[in-house]
Amino acid sequence: MMPPEEESPDGDRDGGLVLLQGPKSGSTRKQGCDPFAQTQRSKLQHRRARINQQINKEMRMRAGAENLFRATSNHKVKETVALELSYVNSNLQLLKEELEELNSSMDVYQNESESISVPMIPLGLKETKELDLLVPLKDFISEHYGEEGVLYEKEIKEFMELRQAMRTPSRNEAGLELLMEYYNQLYFLDSRFFPPSKTLGVFFHWYDSLTGVPSHQRALAFEKGSVLFNLGALHTQIGARQDRASLPGLNHAIDAFQKAAGAFNYLKENFSNAPSLDMSTASLTMLVRLMVAQVQECVFEKMTLLRAQNDFLARLQLAQEAARVEDVYSLVHQTMSQPHVKDYVPFSWTTMVQVKSEHFKALSHYFAAIALCECPAPSDAELLEQEKAFLQFHVTMPEGPSLRVLLQDPEERRKLGKAHLKKAIMKHEEAMRIHGLCKILRKMDILQEVLSFAHKRSLSKYSEIDHEEDFFETGEAPDIHPKTHQKPEIKSPNFSQVKVTDLFHRLGPLSVFSAKNKWYPARRVHLVRGENGFGFTLRGDSPVLIAGVIPGGCAAEAGLKEGDYIISVNGKDCKWSKHAEVVQLLKSTGKEGVDIGVITLQGSECPKAVDRKAAVMSSGSGMLKSNKENSRKSLMNSKSASTLLVWSKKSKRSKKSTYSGVPFTAVGDNEAMY
Repeated sequence: MMPPEEESPDGDRDGGLVLLQGPKSGSTRKQGCDPFAQTQRSKLQHRRARINQQINKEMRMRAGAENLFRATSNHKVKETVALELSYVNSNLQLLKEELEELNSSMDVYQNESESISVPMIPLGLKETKELDLLVPLKDFISEHYGEEGVLYEKEIKEFMELRQAMRTPSRNEAGLELLMEYYNQLYFLDSRFFPPSKTLGVFFHWYDSLTGVPSHQRALAFEKGSVLFNLGALHTQIGARQDRASLPGLNHAIDAFQKAAGAFNYLKENFSNAPSLDMSTASLTMLVRLMVAQVQECVFEKMTLLRAQNDFLARLQLAQEAARVEDVYSLVHQTMSQPHVKDYVPFSWTTMVQVKSEHFKALSHYFAAIALCECPAPSDAELLEQEKAFLQFHVTMPEGPSLRVLLQDPEERRKLGKAHLKKAIMKHEEAMRIHGLCKILRKMDILQEVLSFAHKRSLSKYSEIDHEEDFFETGEAPDIHPKTHQKPEIKSPNFSQVKVTDLFHRLGPLSVFSAKNKWYPARRVHLVRGENGFGFTLRGDSPVLIAGVIPGGCAAEAGLKEGDYIISVNGKDCKWSKHAEVVQLLKSTGKEGVDIGVITLQGSECPKAVDRKAAVMSSGSGMLKSNKENSRKSLMNSKSASTLLVWSKKSKRSKKSTYSGVPFTAVGDNEAMY
């Protein structure tokens, strides 16, 4: 595969994260990673990776054979190549079927409880290759920051260890925090080592989560997007393994699927032109809707646990909840049937969604029949409330007597209940028929058991209310109006919940020492205090800025300029020093004078006086992006918890800056002459 064109990732440089630039205090990866555990899931991922490699090999062989077939004019060679192509295509088909079966292994991620519940659809994680960043980052540190790259080997190796651990997150909260930690560290990596006009020259390799097709890009946005995808996928696995026979298990499942929907929706809205199909807009739209449908299914199951089973209104609500589940699964099935998704999504997924749609439609009619046939006729006090509920229950009102007569007459209730049961049985049978069409689903005993139980229950109830003397023809039951009492919430990732520290904080504060800034080589200036002091004005913290230089003073004669940053005093590193600390170092010097290390940002030689607000705007101008990022705020002021990046978008630099050379985001208000 030929390398893709260089991509320029756009996005903000802050993301609203709780990000600290200081010594690293700890890591979650020891408890969030379990790379050697021989669980079913890890075995499944190893088998998937092996099949991916075989598919890639066969595809290369097919491409070569097709080129030879087109190029040769020898009839005998053409016959040989055609035979080879048929063999390769046959192998590819078998490998793809094997991969589809692995990707459809929903039972691996289900809970191990003995209770019977409908299986959920989880996603496998995207696989990625190992990445060696040691040489590229060391070279960049030497070239851009003017420091010895070897001094930062520890930090680089720590980042690489974090990435390695991120490849195999544990299926729990610690695994989620591990992915969050790595994603947040990518903010610092982006700010430190990815200038707008240059790449590191390394490729990020990721495999499609369903097809195994490899993709690679130089853009760090691809790495970020893939990690976000895995965050959503891990939420689906956590949701699928919950014991949904209990209320706590259902609440955990609802939360997990809502967060999965949020991760996929965030990815869809803030990333574009993804190189792999699993992160395309069409696929992500499908995944968001699938997660919402699974949340709605959990809400229905929660209702069955909470509602009193012998109450008329409660059973009507259950029927409407089931109709709502059928409604959202129908939408998912329509989405999966779209041209860009149909040939990509596993057939077992499409079949499972269709089965669930029919199954929950059957349940909605079953609970409607139970409400009518098992609950007693309402008293005069209950009649008004039941009339009001029943008016909004059907999509179209059933034919026959008035609503009041229908609710009070047991025979009329039985007739309508019988019509609902007839429709429920038809839908149960349709669900079982569709289920039988998929070889993979036929192997799922628990799904077969659920469908069979629901079908027999409806048949039993129908036999119970069917009378031999019934000579009337059972009418067509109207559809039930879908309604839910807990609307699914799409929860976007909250990156601020995992606090991280900049591994490369020794390079200096990001307000100055970042990939987007350039500066002249550091200078060492020797100053001797004169009668009027050193002759300059200092302002700000980390690093301290020389805000003004008195003409003819010691500082001016030594070559210091307004806009210089002090990075050392007498050999002591001052990049992170506060204003008072630098002042104290200067005051403690004797007659021999002081050596000051300074840097000058390129373009900052003739700064103009700007107020603090304008300075902050200037600093942030490099972060303003096209597309959807223009509304983002600076790191220090943002309270949101997201990082936006896109593929294949050129950044548009802001032209509002009056003095963009010197970022003043860290500059304090204290200013004094020394």
